[in-house]
Amino acid sequence: MTSVDHVDTDEQTELAARLRLVVGRLNRRIRIDGRESIPPLQLSALVTVEQHGPLRLSELARREAVTAPTMSRVLASLDEQGLVIRTPDPNDARGVRIVLSEQGAARLAEVRSHRTALVARRLARLDPEQRRILDVALPALEALLVDEEN
Repeated sequence: MTSVDHVDTDEQTELAARLRLVVGRLNRRIRIDGRESIPPLQLSALVTVEQHGPLRLSELARREAVTAPTMSRVLASLDEQGLVIRTPDPNDARGVRIVLSEQGAARLAEVRSHRTALVARRLARLDPEQRRILDVALPALEALLVDEEN
């Protein structure tokens, strides 16, 4: 490794640390300011069901990286709130699939709208040049969400 590579690596590590910190803190502020009545795992499960449903409990647990018993408790709460519907699995008479209810879709829309408004208020505090820079940087930030090919 040359000294230029080392400097680039140091700068990249510093950028990664700053980005991790600001994204984490901004996410936490949005959650705190949002004061949603849905805990993070329940909200994440709703989004996953919306994007990939209908899903079996085991598939939802896998996608959320939690155990089946944990997901079972999450689903029981979501079902009790009327946010999901359990439907028979057409491929397995003993199984069920989870789908988003109309109320669940409405709650997700409400949470997204509220969180977007929170971010918009924070963006309004920036000067026009800072907002322009964020706009230009968004494609690069979105590219960070793409998983590496294994």
